[in-house]
Amino acid sequence: MKILMVLTSHDRLGDTGRKTGFWLEEFAAPYYVFKDAGAEVVVVSPQGGRPPLDPKSAEPDFQTDTTRRFEADAAAMAVLDETGRLDAVSHESFDAVFYPGGHGPLWDLAEDPASIKLIETTLAAGKPVALVCHAPGVLRHAKAPDGKPLVDGRKVTGFTNTEEEAVGLTEVVPFLVEDELVRNGGLYAKGADWGPFVVADGLLVTGQNPASSGPAAERLVAHLANR
Repeated sequence: MKILMVLTSHDRLGDTGRKTGFWLEEFAAPYYVFKDAGAEVVVVSPQGGRPPLDPKSAEPDFQTDTTRRFEADAAAMAVLDETGRLDAVSHESFDAVFYPGGHGPLWDLAEDPASIKLIETTLAAGKPVALVCHAPGVLRHAKAPDGKPLVDGRKVTGFTNTEEEAVGLTEVVPFLVEDELVRNGGLYAKGADWGPFVVADGLLVTGQNPASSGPAAERLVAHLANR
């Protein structure tokens, strides 16, 4: 298995003056699901190099066994220093694509033509794509082969409006993930706020929040194992 992970390069939380980026658990948990399954993992971002980490995700309250494992793993940390450029890769070299969240993707990956093309071509080639937390918002401009929104008529989940309200960023983000998925015709479902909840519709796998990132990765690995 060779899995591509796509991280944000965006580090500004709107006009708040605060930093954002990718959410550590949403990268670390899937990373180890993939590595422990024997997969080769390649990491890219729009600008390449070291992607910005949301500093809040590294605070003690948000640490997990996998984030602690990651921070103690020099080889894993080195992977982040050497991310390739998103526009330099294509689906042909990979078996699946995984998008961790954090608020950053709402600004860059959601509007990035290379990201949109990667999602569309990966699914069209019969390969799975998984996105967790805020990353399902990256699907907003992706189209199905018939030209309709990619999520139209598909079962999906993503960060809920009530979860966004709980972190106080409803008026800061460029759009709300739940609302955007519904607007584009997605059959949106959700579990309890902050609890693991994953939805799979064919090759498209989505997870609701940070706690869903490991389970979404496990669903992706299971799909690849059953090919």
